[in-house]
Amino acid sequence: MPASPQLLSSTETDMRQIFRDAMARLAAAVTIVTTDGDGGRAGFAATAVCSVSDSPPMLLVCLNKGSSAYPAVAANQAICVNILASEHESLSRLFGGKTPVDERFAAATWSRTETGCLRLEGALASFDCTISSVADGGTHDVLFCSVETIDIRSEGQGLIYFDRAYKTV
Repeated sequence: MPASPQLLSSTETDMRQIFRDAMARLAAAVTIVTTDGDGGRAGFAATAVCSVSDSPPMLLVCLNKGSSAYPAVAANQAICVNILASEHESLSRLFGGKTPVDERFAAATWSRTETGCLRLEGALASFDCTISSVADGGTHDVLFCSVETIDIRSEGQGLIYFDRAYKTV
């Protein structure tokens, strides 16, 4: 007989941690989001990315307002969302930490997209986007991004983040 699930209740003071623990149970694809232009070069690891529409092609990306990448993304108004393959785990760790920007980008091979952002060579897919609108999402801005071009790799295993750990699918 399967064990009964552990149910947690919450109070206002511990809701943030319970929310974070519950969201850790949601598996998500790992991406690196890049920007480059007059506002500067930046990149960050993200799992808060999803499709909005296929007609027109549009993505949603959540960006922490306190992120070091925030000023560059806001100024450039363009991003490239790179879906990571299993071999990109160490790169994701670099882009998810406090590593200086130049060191992050030096760890991989990149090509310039039509919007001027950087596309990761070997990504499972890359979406070159312009930011069409922004919504306030508390600690994050929700970026609605119009997809300009897409590059797809024909094979490879995906990298996901689940239960605070990287997994390969």
